[in-house]
Amino acid sequence: MTGEDGKRRAAAVFDALGSGYEKAFAHSEGHHRSLRWLLGRLAPGSRVLDVGSGTGRPTAETLADAGHDVLGVDVSPVMVGLAARQVPRATFRCVDVRELPLEDGSFHAVCVYFSLLQMDRAEQGALVGRLARALVPGGSLVLATVPLDVEGVEAVFMGQPVRVTSFARDDLVETVSGAGLTVLAEENLLFTPDHPEAVPEPHVFLHCGRR
Repeated sequence: MTGEDGKRRAAAVFDALGSGYEKAFAHSEGHHRSLRWLLGRLAPGSRVLDVGSGTGRPTAETLADAGHDVLGVDVSPVMVGLAARQVPRATFRCVDVRELPLEDGSFHAVCVYFSLLQMDRAEQGALVGRLARALVPGGSLVLATVPLDVEGVEAVFMGQPVRVTSFARDDLVETVSGAGLTVLAEENLLFTPDHPEAVPEPHVFLHCGRR
């Protein structure tokens, strides 16, 4: 699958899920704890990039409500439309983050909540490197994913066909460390989305600082 095919496929999945995705994950206490950790590190009016911003909730909304300057990016036009309506205090763009120009040191924080899983490992590693460089020195990057050693596996997610690639936990830590990030805090948990077809899934939240 080419990068363009992958982008179209990811957009189609999340266009179809729409607000159902927000409902399924709204009760993730791990996500809310992660955002509280990040808020505790940000100075007033910090610039934050939300990668795979979805409906804008809870990430962009929480950060914007705290007075931060939030840019959310997502490949799904439906998600971007929902986010723009729900979180008018933030800015949202319908763009693949791999195609987004990123200046070094242009953000105080970057959020990457479950937005890498439909990229291959090389793309994930390259993107984490770019996002790390986009941070100011000492800036924060929060990355959450499903820590499984899988590559190009066909699966069904909330009724939608997806192709999933991820890293086992140790390989993920090695990837972020190689990008110049230090893991400052970590949480591992088992989470079941609020959806009739959902099953419990492992989640890892890595809270990192740029060296």
